[in-house]
Amino acid sequence: MLLSSTILQCLLSITTEKNKADMKIHHIGYLVKKMEKALPRFEELGYSVERESVYDEYRKADIAFLAMDGYRIELVCPHKESDVYPLLKKLGNTPYHICYETEDPEGDIARLKNSGYTAFTDIQPAPAIGGEAKVIFLIHSRMGIMELLMT
Repeated sequence: MLLSSTILQCLLSITTEKNKADMKIHHIGYLVKKMEKALPRFEELGYSVERESVYDEYRKADIAFLAMDGYRIELVCPHKESDVYPLLKKLGNTPYHICYETEDPEGDIARLKNSGYTAFTDIQPAPAIGGEAKVIFLIHSRMGIMELLMT
């Protein structure tokens, strides 16, 4: 899928000197209907399992991480009570968010809000990532969903 120039400009504006954001892409979130069917398909493409599937009680979804050539995919298999289950029902298996690592959560959240993003979750633990990791999800009408990862 090709990015439109407007979307590409918005993505690039996140990391401009003017905004002083220092965020790096951690992963692409990918909705899947059935983890046991999706995992082998990604492995056929050359991805390897980085973290086995675990249930995330905050997002009410089974989550696994796959990696290939420096890229990371988060497979998200939402349960019916998950906030993203309706998105899965509407779109089917599909990429649906980009996660960025941030070392300045307060500053980056403020900059993103000033750029038109709205937080739609509180900062929450991220058990699938492990350790003390926490995340917050934001949305923009022209950009879609973004996750910020604080480790």
